[in-house]
Amino acid sequence: MSQTIFLLEDDADISRLVRYQLEANGFIVQAFANAGEVLPAAERKAPGLFLLDIMVPGGDGLDLCRRLRMNPALSSVPVIFLTALASESDRVHGLELGADDYITKPFSTRELLARVKAVLRRFERHEPAETIRMGDIEIDSGAMQLRVRGEVVTTTATEFRLLDYLARHPGRVFSRDQLLDAVWGDARFVTPRSVDVYVRRIREKIEDDAEDPRYLKTMRGAGYRFERPDRIAQTLTAATVTE
Repeated sequence: MSQTIFLLEDDADISRLVRYQLEANGFIVQAFANAGEVLPAAERKAPGLFLLDIMVPGGDGLDLCRRLRMNPALSSVPVIFLTALASESDRVHGLELGADDYITKPFSTRELLARVKAVLRRFERHEPAETIRMGDIEIDSGAMQLRVRGEVVTTTATEFRLLDYLARHPGRVFSRDQLLDAVWGDARFVTPRSVDVYVRRIREKIEDDAEDPRYLKTMRGAGYRFERPDRIAQTLTAATVTE
């Protein structure tokens, strides 16, 4: 993964401090004070991570994150919000937009570096690259690409990692805490209920009916399970016989 970080921060003092600390630790930093400049630069050459303030000129970090997540070439690049907006609703909104971490001001530079490194580590590939095909779904971990019924579907890096992890263990039930450990690691702003937000987003992308999922099942009181297509077929056959 690229060690280039795009920093969106309109406060010159904070921007200089963050840039200095990141560069002192081996990162390449491209700083922006205006939200409108980030997307065109990223389309020319994608960074390894976006570090976004929310309240900035030329738009805002939330809208920029939304546009990044809609861009197939940039949707898998991790995003960290760096902002003074610290309420629970602000954090949930950032999560729903696809943020991978959320750091509130004021912050220590030690914490910032730790969180940046943690997010980048999270997206390093530890599992061997492979293509998983199940029913209408094809998950290519090497290209971090999801296809549903032959069509490429855009996902965030975290959405892809969660889906890939579940699909690698079909039929196994994972609790929310187990999924947090496996996919998010030590991300502090993510709670067990945050997993539900990501599951809902994945279902909207892979299921014919997100309210009645075929693949990504909720096991009440236990967690989630990725259902194998052969098991789905067996269940449907059994239901037909009993009728």
